[in-house]
Amino acid sequence: MGKWNPQDRRAQDRMLRSQVRAKASGSLRDAKGVTHTSPRQRPISVNLFVDVLPAACILWAMQVHNAANEDWELLTTFFPAEWRQLARTTGALKGLRQDKGEENYLRVLMLHFGCGLSMRETITRAKQASLAEISSVALFKRLRKSREWLYELCRALFEERGITPAVVTQHPLRLVDATLIKEPGPTGAQWRIHYSLCWPALRCDYFKLSPVEGEGTGESLRQFPIGAGEYLLADRGYCHASGIHYVAERKGYLTVRLNPDGITLQTRAGEPFKLLQKLRPIQRSGQMVSWDARVPFEQQLPVPVRICAIRKSQIAIALAHKQLRRKASKQGSVLQPATLIYAEYVMVLTTFPEKEFPAVLVLEWYRFRWQIELVFKRFKQIAQLGHLPKQDEASAKAWLYGKLFVALLTEKVLAQARALSPWGYCLSAQEPAQSKA
Repeated sequence: MGKWNPQDRRAQDRMLRSQVRAKASGSLRDAKGVTHTSPRQRPISVNLFVDVLPAACILWAMQVHNAANEDWELLTTFFPAEWRQLARTTGALKGLRQDKGEENYLRVLMLHFGCGLSMRETITRAKQASLAEISSVALFKRLRKSREWLYELCRALFEERGITPAVVTQHPLRLVDATLIKEPGPTGAQWRIHYSLCWPALRCDYFKLSPVEGEGTGESLRQFPIGAGEYLLADRGYCHASGIHYVAERKGYLTVRLNPDGITLQTRAGEPFKLLQKLRPIQRSGQMVSWDARVPFEQQLPVPVRICAIRKSQIAIALAHKQLRRKASKQGSVLQPATLIYAEYVMVLTTFPEKEFPAVLVLEWYRFRWQIELVFKRFKQIAQLGHLPKQDEASAKAWLYGKLFVALLTEKVLAQARALSPWGYCLSAQEPAQSKA
């Protein structure tokens, strides 16, 4: 057996991704490089491409090439049990002709969400597959009307995953995040989506588009309206003094993953906060500490905060160090010793009231946000496909719920493919085996 070459792995990855893109666009290349397209492509079959090489890269594509009806029927077994009823109770079918049911309705919408097709491309494919004959304007209106249906589908799949915090609080939380979207084509525009989800309702309460470049367009808490008494959870990209002061000025509360290199900390006495010195004595896995600190910003009064930290397990530390060394090698940079020390801990900065939120509860809520982030990562991959509605807030939120639904569906299909059976689905969902003489 020859020596494993990482170049071969990367070449295989590129080939797999190109196949997925080709299938999503309805075209395939043969061995001679000739492109073939089916004249009667039937949309919405689902192929789950699982790269079983070391990186375990999972790609999801809504295949539009020679799709069989039984593939769609199999996919529906992964939907929430009440998905048809939800279409009616949420009013998604209001105004729809009696001979047009929720199944074709959702198949057409998933062409738009899963394949990343434009409105015009979606109606063309839908007509070819005899799913629907509608105009772009009618599809746009249907997209807006499906917002509550798609939201309920997402909420049902979240409940199936059992993602709930171990400790419940009476305060609703807002999970804020952002992602970059590049629209298709060589001249496709880039946008940054700023959005927040309320927990436990899991409802998108804010959605904003901004350019990628220019002043005031980056990831910042200042992109979000903050109300008094609101509790926010954010990742380390939001750990900036400007945003922390912005939330405090509006009487809100924040828990954010600490980025030691992106923020200046002080002790309550106004002296430099020596984080490294405080971390070194913490050597036992699971050991938890909390310190009082302040965050200065320009000429404003410093905001009092707490730094909650917990030491990782030895396995988690080894993995974090490996990832940092790989990243430094790839970028040709020098890895600083302090960076390796910081990687041995999970550190969270919070302004949550200590009486209601001791360190253990703050860290538990951040762990919960991290679980949600795993789904967000899949959402961000899928969100790269397609044209984003930019002029209408209702359709933009429906688009977000649609992408999130595909992300959750991907995770569910993948979990069953890995854990339940070699064929990747439950036999109970299929027809009985036929005996043949």
